[in-house]
Amino acid sequence: MSEGIDHIGIATHSLEDHSEFWSSLGFIQGIDQLNEEQGVKIRFFQTSSGGPKIELLEPLGSDTPIGQFLTKRGEGVQQIAVKTDDINSSIKKLKSLGIRMINEEPVFGANGTKIAFVHPSSTGGVLVELVEH
Repeated sequence: MSEGIDHIGIATHSLEDHSEFWSSLGFIQGIDQLNEEQGVKIRFFQTSSGGPKIELLEPLGSDTPIGQFLTKRGEGVQQIAVKTDDINSSIKKLKSLGIRMINEEPVFGANGTKIAFVHPSSTGGVLVELVEH
């Protein structure tokens, strides 16, 4: 089911304010993306070795999921994304185990991915994102 960690999402008020830090550690900045459906501007950083990526998330407004996260918790890790080769099967399996899903059907994410979120109440308080490339 899982192929490992895909990325770690970090909520921030400004992509620019935190990009230099990740670049200084050797992460390679990708092209910014806009996901209007989720109300977020996204900037990925990856390593040359292809390990898990860092995803900076800047809200397009305070009423968006990331905007609300920042209001409640401030800047910081917002989610951990796990790769899956079949998101529909992963969702079905998790639901059969009584795991609470935020998205019971996949939605579109960055870079043409399909994503679905698992509710933190089922994961020990961590928002987990399933990602199918």
